[in-house]
Amino acid sequence: MKLRIRTGDTVKVIAGKDKGKSGKVIQTFPKMNRIVVEGVHASKRHLRSRRQGEKGQIVEFFMPIHASNVQVVGDDGVARRHKQRHRSAK
Repeated sequence: MKLRIRTGDTVKVIAGKDKGKSGKVIQTFPKMNRIVVEGVHASKRHLRSRRQGEKGQIVEFFMPIHASNVQVVGDDGVARRHKQRHRSAK
């Protein structure tokens, strides 16, 4: 099935631990049917220091979630089944 969500769309999470949150789509993976949403499914990675004397860091990033767990939100803030795209006049 075709992935109807594109990078830049605003979506609302409708299932999972982040249910109710909304954010902008940062990245899509159509073959895996997954998307990365800003502010949803945050994960932390601990990085070692590269040089002696430097401190390590904790980097927070967002993991992909399944596309079926989100719903596209329209420009007016209302959740839609599919984003209404305008066709050019021929």
